Amino acid sequence: MKVGVIVSRIPWPLEKGDKLRIYHQLRFLALRHEVHLFCLTDAQPSPDALQHLKSITPHITVYQLSKFKIAFRLLAALFSRKPFQVHYFFDRSISNQLKVALNAISPDVIYCQLVRCSEYVKNLHNYNKVLDYMDAFSAGQRRRAKGAPWYMVPFVKEEARRLTAYEHLIFDYFESHCIISDQDRKLIFHSNNSRIEIVPNGIDASFFQRSNERSKTTHLLFTGNMSYPPNVEGAIRLVKNILPLVHEKHPEVTVLIAGATPSASVRALEGPQVRVSGWLPDIRDAYNESHFFVAPMLSGSGMQNKLLEAMCMELPCVTTALAATPLGITHGDNCLLGESHQEIADQIVFLLDHPSESERVASSGRVYAKQQFDWASTVEVLETKCFLPAK
Repeated sequence: MKVGVIVSRIPWPLEKGDKLRIYHQLRFLALRHEVHLFCLTDAQPSPDALQHLKSITPHITVYQLSKFKIAFRLLAALFSRKPFQVHYFFDRSISNQLKVALNAISPDVIYCQLVRCSEYVKNLHNYNKVLDYMDAFSAGQRRRAKGAPWYMVPFVKEEARRLTAYEHLIFDYFESHCIISDQDRKLIFHSNNSRIEIVPNGIDASFFQRSNERSKTTHLLFTGNMSYPPNVEGAIRLVKNILPLVHEKHPEVTVLIAGATPSASVRALEGPQVRVSGWLPDIRDAYNESHFFVAPMLSGSGMQNKLLEAMCMELPCVTTALAATPLGITHGDNCLLGESHQEIADQIVFLLDHPSESERVASSGRVYAKQQFDWASTVEVLETKCFLPAK
């Protein structure tokens, strides 16, 4: 088939969850189909990134978003009902160019990642259109509002309200839909949300493998895009609330926070026993130098790829039900769960005090991640359940 793919960011490097998801989907789709990738970007495109993506598909078109127009649209959004992020990414002139490009190639299916891109194709009724919600973004915003600074709370709540309505409204413009987990599907408030196909993320188990060549110099690791509010919240919680409880029994414990664009509040966590690395060219270095992985998530939505990576790297993991449920993880089998600061600290101390149990959790975690989350299988679900319906 000819597949037109529309994304809100250039999907390389893989420092964000939406980039990781579409990048691996593109890899497998391009093996069997003629893929045409249309990327929006609000930053200067990296020649290296484009060159890398061209090794997957030569058909790439990049549309540059004007910062001036973005500012104007966000101002206009104050008088609109659509989500702010939809206004951020929708440019009418780019929309006209995209329609011309799509009509020129006449794709068998248009695959639109995230509701923020849906305005570009929602009225193209002659095509089979698939919307990847990925996450229930409205639910993520509602959770974010609970921990946001007071001056941001009204805006976050308003975006959550708008997203809830828009996720419902946009459903009927698309022939097929997919989402990352059943937990997120239930949070899309539409009477036919059961029609949304579950297309989880995968993990490249051949890439994420433990190496014994690197010495373990750090006890606890937390990774992710460190400007993303749920990750910022998780990092602060780990260092300020959980680590002091762990130090009551193990004062030697250290923490590494690794990931792109750490916010000022994350940078401020650095200290004698806390290191903030920023972006790492190879995130496996962080996994290989750490003993345990801790993801004390209280907000956010979708699937925590960081957990899958850590499990594949055979790190014993401690996390919350919010992060574990989309992965089908159960406490004690392949991961340890806690909710309160004390519960998470207790699980960390348990792993520190019981090396054999720690090794068991690490080993079973890799087996589970490898068996349950495979990119080839998830992309096959996308093809057969979403792409095949006729125009």
